[in-house]
Amino acid sequence: MANEIVTAPTPNGAPATATPKAGLEDIIAGQSNICFLDGKRGILAYHGYNIHDLVKGSFEETAYLLFYGKLPNVSELSEFSAKLIKARELPKQIKERIASYPKNVHPMAVIRTIVSELSFYDQSAEDNSKAANIEKGIRLMSQIPLVIASYDALRNGRPMPEPKANLGHAANFLFMLLGKEQDAEVVKMFDSALTLHADHEFNASTFTCRVIASTLSDIYSAVTGAIGALKGPLHGGANEQVMRMLLKINDPARAKDWIIDALARKEKIMGFGHRVYRTEDPRATHLRKFSEEMGKRCNEPQWYKMSRDIEQIILQEKKLYPNVDFYSASTYHLMGIPLDLYTPIFAMSRITGWCAHALEQYSNNRIIRPAAEYTGPIDQTWIPVDKR
Repeated sequence: MANEIVTAPTPNGAPATATPKAGLEDIIAGQSNICFLDGKRGILAYHGYNIHDLVKGSFEETAYLLFYGKLPNVSELSEFSAKLIKARELPKQIKERIASYPKNVHPMAVIRTIVSELSFYDQSAEDNSKAANIEKGIRLMSQIPLVIASYDALRNGRPMPEPKANLGHAANFLFMLLGKEQDAEVVKMFDSALTLHADHEFNASTFTCRVIASTLSDIYSAVTGAIGALKGPLHGGANEQVMRMLLKINDPARAKDWIIDALARKEKIMGFGHRVYRTEDPRATHLRKFSEEMGKRCNEPQWYKMSRDIEQIILQEKKLYPNVDFYSASTYHLMGIPLDLYTPIFAMSRITGWCAHALEQYSNNRIIRPAAEYTGPIDQTWIPVDKR
């Protein structure tokens, strides 16, 4: 039987009856009451609330919903926001670490490292109680924006920015990053973008977070692993690549021919298609409007015009719809956000979903340990090394 290829039995000893799809596509890996997806109808909801409704509120409300499983009332939201503002500080040692880093490091690598190191200065780091983990989630939600803005300032020769206690979560980040307070309309669009990115079921980074949490490791470890997964261009970096493509095209008159030629060369056009959605990504519905609005505000309509032309061609030629990355690219660009901060902003939002899933995993835990379908040889004959 040497070199025979076999299919491994299932964990209960019975032979496997089906071949799993690559990437675990359509495999149910667990139960959750956090995020509902219907890819055929284009529905995304957190704890039963459709994102089309959640964007009417604030990102702080959505974060509270993810942490506590319900929307806050006025006093609960006020208390939650006060906690976020109080947590807008980094330990002195962390600031020194950020200042010591090379100025050409990808910001996602900085966030990944700093989140891990933040556990050194948290006396409750190893406390896996629900209350302690919610407090840690709140702190991380406030600290990640500080890390992003601080590293960007230092690598560009500016001093670390100081947060403003009178600004909300989205407004404060834009202030620290861009050096001045932004118009209320811009803040609201950015705030909504954070809500749209907050959670998305068992995506790669969230599943990574849950796997780590299932070992009963601490939440800092779980989030650090999630950041590592999000750093990959197939997960978190697509909107950066979309904007690089738009900058390369640079002229609405060239967009159609450029895309048709790229398709003929079988190049992958980033920002289209999704493992889950078979219709328009509901998040793209809002981001398309934001891209158009920002183009008008900045008197730079060309980015939206190019994006619309590309969208129509891809839908016609490939039957693919834009996903969350496609229009977020031009929206962030027009807000003045550097390209390599697009994925860190994703993390700045998704930290809420990651923590929610870690909390859920801890609450009813069994270590995540799936089986593999073995396809290698069995019963091989061992030969001493001097006779091989």
